[in-house]
Amino acid sequence: MSSNVTARNAEGLDPVLTEPVGHGNSVAAWTAVGVMLIGTLVGCIAFALHAAIGVYIGVAIIVIGLIAGGVMRQIGFGVGGHRSNGNGH
Repeated sequence: MSSNVTARNAEGLDPVLTEPVGHGNSVAAWTAVGVMLIGTLVGCIAFALHAAIGVYIGVAIIVIGLIAGGVMRQIGFGVGGHRSNGNGH
């Protein structure tokens, strides 16, 4: 059996493999990921120091990052947005 086995539909092609790959490479995505990474770092350091309030602050920063990414996507900085220069690849 070949290691390149893929699922095939009636036409013989996997529809998932024929769609363009969107990696989410946009200002909105990178902003969300960056802010959430900072929140994770704050929460992990606080957890190691047994500082519960710091863990909660880290969680709040993660939520803020998620909201910031969503807002930026809505105003056009997401993949294919009108303020985005790239195509998301």
